[in-house]
Amino acid sequence: MSPRALTPLEPASTDPARIRNFCIIAHIDHGKSTLADRMLGITGIVADRDMRAQYLDRMDIERERGITIKSQAVRMPWQVDGETFALNMIDTPGHVDFSYEVSRSLAACEGAILLVDAAQGIEAQTLANLYLALENDLEIIPVLNKIDLPAADPEKYAREIAQLIGGDPDDVLRVSGKTGMGVEDLLDRVVQRVPAPVGVADAPARAMIFDSVYDSYRGVVTYVRMVDGKLDPRERIQMMSTKATHEILEIGVSSPEPKPTKGLGVGEVGYLITGVKDVRQSKVGDTVTNSAKPASDALPGYTDPLPMVFSGIYPIDGSDYPVLREALDKLKLSDAALQYEPETSVALGFGFRCGFLGLLHLEIITERLRREFDLDLITTAPSVPYEVTTEDRKTVTVTNPSEYPTGAKIHEVLEPIVSASILAPKDYVGAIMELCQSRRGTMKSMDYLGEDRVELKYTLPLGEIVFDFFDQLKSKTQGYASLDYEPAGEAPGDLVKVDILLQGEAVDAFSAIVHKDKAYAYGTMMAQRLRELIPRQQFEVPIQAAIGARIIARESIRAMRKDVLAKCYGGDITRKRKLLEKQKEGKKRMKMVGRVEVPQEAFIAALSGDVESKDKKK
Repeated sequence: MSPRALTPLEPASTDPARIRNFCIIAHIDHGKSTLADRMLGITGIVADRDMRAQYLDRMDIERERGITIKSQAVRMPWQVDGETFALNMIDTPGHVDFSYEVSRSLAACEGAILLVDAAQGIEAQTLANLYLALENDLEIIPVLNKIDLPAADPEKYAREIAQLIGGDPDDVLRVSGKTGMGVEDLLDRVVQRVPAPVGVADAPARAMIFDSVYDSYRGVVTYVRMVDGKLDPRERIQMMSTKATHEILEIGVSSPEPKPTKGLGVGEVGYLITGVKDVRQSKVGDTVTNSAKPASDALPGYTDPLPMVFSGIYPIDGSDYPVLREALDKLKLSDAALQYEPETSVALGFGFRCGFLGLLHLEIITERLRREFDLDLITTAPSVPYEVTTEDRKTVTVTNPSEYPTGAKIHEVLEPIVSASILAPKDYVGAIMELCQSRRGTMKSMDYLGEDRVELKYTLPLGEIVFDFFDQLKSKTQGYASLDYEPAGEAPGDLVKVDILLQGEAVDAFSAIVHKDKAYAYGTMMAQRLRELIPRQQFEVPIQAAIGARIIARESIRAMRKDVLAKCYGGDITRKRKLLEKQKEGKKRMKMVGRVEVPQEAFIAALSGDVESKDKKK
């Protein structure tokens, strides 16, 4: 704890000129959470005995994976030249899938600390977050972290940062979040460089909701950034988009634990509790105002995030469907980027079609549903949204292969395209170009950021990168490459729907929309996988992959054979033949009335790719 750390200023009485709102932006694993921990310790709002690593990361899953998923706001006191300032810091995620969290955090701030690892340099997400901050017109404070590492090269990367944002390499601060070196100077720099918030103190209250969470005891906790006016406890407030009114039961700041106060004034960042249990009442991006004297204009909200990847989520036990609906409602509150709607599948029953920002987002949501709500789930293979136009000029948006038009001639299929930025050492350019070309990518540009780092820009179909593109990129570049992407519209693609038929019947859960060149590979792979997973029946079961009426791959599950000749130990061959013919007739009849039983485990394994061959089991 620094001698310059004091007790926090009481909100609502704080002069806006003594408030600084800033966030920390960086690529994943560049030390944002560690630096935030050090700031909490130096400013004294977390005692040494209470301190733990990743203090602001509240979820177990964040600690286990070492990543930040949710932005967290915290208020810290800091003294400069005898005057005490209130620093409102927001720690943001670094992964591309959670860039929506970052964009909301930036809208609540006037400044941003651009954190770069002194051993790795600028990465793709560093650039993406920097451009987001510049769009929001924020004051950028460049900082090199992890300067205590043996592999650190602060001089080289300081030049790289100065070249990127303009300025002098000497202005780039050198800090170590681990040891605390340079952190006090960084807090001083925040006070000097980040502008104070601007607002009208005597105007009707206006506060922007930038985040919210669900507390099972207290209901919805809404995090706001005050812009104009003042909010007090026991005051009636109105949500400007829904016109719903509530009474403020508690108002306060996170320091970093919730601390009730006498109100929030201009420029403050804090929380409101109204006791509301309906999660739809508190919408991220909405404006909160005073019910008796409402503001005339709402604040400009956030643009709604576009889902990039769709997947079906189904409860293994059908009776868990209402629990899953309630769980998704609660997660939607703490994750505004999650989108979902009910859907049914012939094979899997009732569930939800969910939209995610990427595969990590999908993985985190399903993991949270399992842990926090104790649900057993099946998730279908991820797919992306397509615009399909038929010959009679009807257009259908397809987020699920089962929605793909059948029985009509397809005129055109538009698939989503992304603009991808890949940063890597120059030695790996060939491997990256080969990977992008195999995924139908088109190169836009190649720029050298320094002597040995290259930024490659590609246009790629989203469907080609949502599965294993990132893993392939990492393995081909020995972990050095970083990827960032953003939507870039739609383009026509040569796409087809591959159906998997069991005994002539299509199983909707296994269908997929793939590029024509990869249809055969997908069909063969799924047919072989199902042959391994579906138990043998009394009759032979054909597994076929088909595009429309054309079969492109086939496997067969051999029938279980009862030895009907066991009792026939001698005599004429015709007796044996007669018994075999009788068995054959019985199997033919059974096949006509029988349905193929596909066990639940086979669905889970086929959709997750977790297949163990029968030979290995033996």
